[in-house]
Amino acid sequence: MKRWTTLFLFACSLPTWAACPDWPPERASDEIASLSRQIALWDDAYHRQGVSLIADELYDQARERLGGWHACFPTHAAPAIPDPLAGSTGKTQHPVAQTGLRKLADKHAVQRWIATRDDLWIQPKVDGVAVTLVYRDGHLDRLISRGDGRHGQDWTAQARRIAAIPQTLATTQPMVLQGELYWRLAAHVQATSGSVGARSTVAGLLARHQLDDSDAAGIGLFVWDWPNGPGDMPTRLQQLEQLGFADSRQLTHPIETTEQAERWRQHWYRTPLPFASDGVVLRQGTRPDANRWQAEPPHWAMAWKYPASQALAAVQAVDFRIGRHGRITPVLRLHPVRLDDRTVEYVSVGSLKRWQRLDIRPGDQVAVQLAGLTIPRLDSVVWQTRERAPLAVPQAEHHHPLSCWRATPTCARQFHARLTWLSGPGGLALPGVGPGTWSKLLDAGAIDGLLDWMSLSEAQVRELPGFGERSAANLMRSLELAHTRPQRAWLLALGLPPSGDAALDQPWHELAQRGLADWQREPGVGPHRARQLQAFFQHPEVQTLAERLRLAGLLDSGPAADRP
Repeated sequence: MKRWTTLFLFACSLPTWAACPDWPPERASDEIASLSRQIALWDDAYHRQGVSLIADELYDQARERLGGWHACFPTHAAPAIPDPLAGSTGKTQHPVAQTGLRKLADKHAVQRWIATRDDLWIQPKVDGVAVTLVYRDGHLDRLISRGDGRHGQDWTAQARRIAAIPQTLATTQPMVLQGELYWRLAAHVQATSGSVGARSTVAGLLARHQLDDSDAAGIGLFVWDWPNGPGDMPTRLQQLEQLGFADSRQLTHPIETTEQAERWRQHWYRTPLPFASDGVVLRQGTRPDANRWQAEPPHWAMAWKYPASQALAAVQAVDFRIGRHGRITPVLRLHPVRLDDRTVEYVSVGSLKRWQRLDIRPGDQVAVQLAGLTIPRLDSVVWQTRERAPLAVPQAEHHHPLSCWRATPTCARQFHARLTWLSGPGGLALPGVGPGTWSKLLDAGAIDGLLDWMSLSEAQVRELPGFGERSAANLMRSLELAHTRPQRAWLLALGLPPSGDAALDQPWHELAQRGLADWQREPGVGPHRARQLQAFFQHPEVQTLAERLRLAGLLDSGPAADRP
């Protein structure tokens, strides 16, 4: 099966995805052993049971990561990288070794490979289960699973039920064919649909002792090589087509340049095919005699995979971001990974409850993909470190829409978010006053409450760290614009809950005196919003802020609001 293709990809140098973990030798040994056991479990489930517990591209990356850790910690105490095919080998010998494929990392690697070769061809890399077909006297004699490339399992009984596998051929010549059994998909576009578990479906069906007709009808065959066939590619393809393997000729094309290879790769990635595919295969038309083939990746064929739809990312840190309404959003800081043409360094967990359920800590390995081809999304936790790093987790009960009006240690992040909203486009729209400005004022201890900045003078600001004469003058000009903003802008800036189409042009004290029934009479305000609006206006901190604005002449005229 295709996971063989990754066996020979590990070098003795550190992969480019990350630096070495900062682990003492004892922990390194534990973590390496733990990931080795996990990979061995994946291998056993896939090869022996026909069940894929992890996406193949994530599996490949996990093995690369394990190889990197071995390079980081070259100690005899670390267990060897597990053989991915330990559970897949059968007793049936392949008449010609299945070679597997190495991967070309990028376009530059493809260019270097093509530059030193001629008679080159390209075909889609079908995402299925590799097999060997043996024909004697024109009849199917044996179907052998990929196994370890030398020996595999005898799947001949299953092959008798698969219509896509010809039981007889119009030739008496002994034939050995190598190809891919795939799950049929109607007009499948890899770029938008991905592999949809197609390979695992086929592997699971073939692992059964019995295959029913409906499942067998869903399996197709693509022959990608004829080891004992004609020596030149055009003749091989022509004769394969005559024998009934038309797809081999239709989906194998000559190329001379990297640009041609790239065009075919993009074409098959973005146009409908009857199967899932995970890249393209570049082949030389001529290759050594079949009796010289070895169960290892050859020099005459290479894989150029499609962009990964998922990336395995190592978590560096977990940041708990708190919004102005008190919503806690855990965000994972990742070792940078590439997805399509983007570098991903951060991904949101979504909610505190989800983070608590997943319990993601620094050092864990997570699967990340792009939602809508643009937004990084956490898909799953692939593997967790044995040693769980401690984290300072904010308490959900301490944060809500009416909490954190002052810069206390517990409230630092929510309070900062309130200030950022206040000066932003949804609030007072103060130019040049953003998160960085508020951070400098907070770090200097210049403000403690939401409106303390109104009392600052330009001379005071000039003395603060991070400010000079020009920046202090610019800040004061922006802050002075707050005095020109209407009451509605101030309401929004202080965090007014959603109010539908309610009239908000009355004096503040009248808004503060509204009851639940009054609010519910306003258009777009239901019981829940009414409770939120009443609680906002009656909150002691809001009343204190309103009094300060009234004294500054920034609220609509009317009697002073009741002081708490």
